Amino acid sequence: MDGIRVGKRIVGTQSPVTIGWENIPKVEGGAFKRFFFTWFQPVVLFGMVAFWYYAPNSIAKASTAIGIGIGFHLFLVILELVSPRHESWRITWKELATDLFYVGVSYTLVRLADNYIGSDAAIEAIQKGMHLEKFAWFTSLPLLVQAIAIIFIFDFGQYWMHRGMHNWYPLWLPHSVHHYITQLNVYKGAVGNPVELFLIGLGIGGLFDFLPRAFLLAGAIGMSVGAYQHINVRFNSPRWWRYIFNTTEHHSLHHSQDFEATRSNYANTFIIIDRLFGTCIDGEAELLGMEGGRRMAIREQMLYPFTEGWKAYKERGSREPFFSDTTAIPAE
Repeated sequence: MDGIRVGKRIVGTQSPVTIGWENIPKVEGGAFKRFFFTWFQPVVLFGMVAFWYYAPNSIAKASTAIGIGIGFHLFLVILELVSPRHESWRITWKELATDLFYVGVSYTLVRLADNYIGSDAAIEAIQKGMHLEKFAWFTSLPLLVQAIAIIFIFDFGQYWMHRGMHNWYPLWLPHSVHHYITQLNVYKGAVGNPVELFLIGLGIGGLFDFLPRAFLLAGAIGMSVGAYQHINVRFNSPRWWRYIFNTTEHHSLHHSQDFEATRSNYANTFIIIDRLFGTCIDGEAELLGMEGGRRMAIREQMLYPFTEGWKAYKERGSREPFFSDTTAIPAE
């Protein structure tokens, strides 16, 4: 690792990485402000669960979920403006234009590709081949249990896909673009090469049969937790929350300029998966990105996996197979 450990802080030549929750600053101010930033996340989560669990069928539909999602993310944008976690992460018009471009890509091209792979015909063929129809009893489980199962199964698959991206060079190439972001905000989760966005969006949860309402509930829970990964707001997250769920702190470490810290916190929703497999680091970082925080333009983000892959292929030549490379990224 490029740097030395001093107490609970890893000091590199480029950026410090704070390790340990006891070393992370808390939201200060009046009683209301501290209460709001401590309990906002749990209240939203439990409110979403209650709404989607009890809402009548005339309301509990995809269009409602889309409307709630848009409203929720706009509220988080306002929180970023009035109470930023780091001034250096404040959104600029240039950053916003890039983010919105990728949001559009995610909701059009990438989603169409994911939907094609996850189409009913494709899933039915896979289910028959793997005899997954035996698991149809899932639909008899309580709605909340189904929703949690959907999230956990999907997140478990994402964990291994994400971890693989950091440990196998062909997968690292498309994923590396996402690690060139230099700040976190609400829409940064959508920034990345379309190939990477497609791969990270694949999940094994779609292979199992669940009630439609369970998917809506799962989506609401996932949004109520995952939206905080890329956000420029500091929360005094309760101890149980940060033990179970991925937080901005966890994800900022994953995006830090310290190589060793980036090889951690792979799960999307449940950081407890990382805890189980020994890849969780509790802490935070402010300075993010690759190559000392070099910002990529959209054109380079689109071409980078292919241009870098071609360079690596030519450099290796016929000495050894390109796809046998298990090297992810160099320790800067």
